[in-house]
Amino acid sequence: MTRSVRAKICGINTVEAMHAAESAGADYVGFIFYPPSPRYVAPAFAGELAADVAHARKVAVLVDADDQTIGEIVESLVPDLLQLHGNHSPEQVAVIKKRFGVDVLTAFSVETSEELRATTQYNDVSDMFLFDAKPPKTPDALPGGNAVSFDWRILQGETFARPWFLSGGLTPDNVAAAVASSGALFVDVSSGVETAPGKKDAAKIAAFIAALEETDV
Repeated sequence: MTRSVRAKICGINTVEAMHAAESAGADYVGFIFYPPSPRYVAPAFAGELAADVAHARKVAVLVDADDQTIGEIVESLVPDLLQLHGNHSPEQVAVIKKRFGVDVLTAFSVETSEELRATTQYNDVSDMFLFDAKPPKTPDALPGGNAVSFDWRILQGETFARPWFLSGGLTPDNVAAAVASSGALFVDVSSGVETAPGKKDAAKIAAFIAALEETDV
């Protein structure tokens, strides 16, 4: 059957993880260019991994990266999307999109339905949105990939100007419920398909995508 919900496997940093995502039928694969993350991958190696991508769209995940860094990543990876985390104003997003000629996915950390309104400022500059849980208030918390979720129900019935991903704390066991609660058509997973931070598990990747075969939005 054809899946109505698209899956992004994020934090690809090994050949094995890349092959697992491709074999399972991932629609998007994400490469994290944030050095503090256990899923960090260098631009040159990401380009080597991406050489084997046959069908999935490539996403470069960035956290307040400077222009030189973005340029290196775009040259090495040739991404289909730049996923922006951090403190980018709509004007900055527009500049990045124009300067590098790559579609932009803007990430938002949310907890309440009121915070979803922030997306309206980005309607004209972003191609997609991503909603993730707020990072824990701990020194070692990352902008994403913290295995925490938010109340998915705040997204139910909401309409946005751009397609959007649901992210944060998703696993093979809960992704179907998350889709049913939120109405998501795109889902993003990283820690939920790992055996340890940064260590992707092929069986969990396959199970995550298989769980989406049973969903119907």
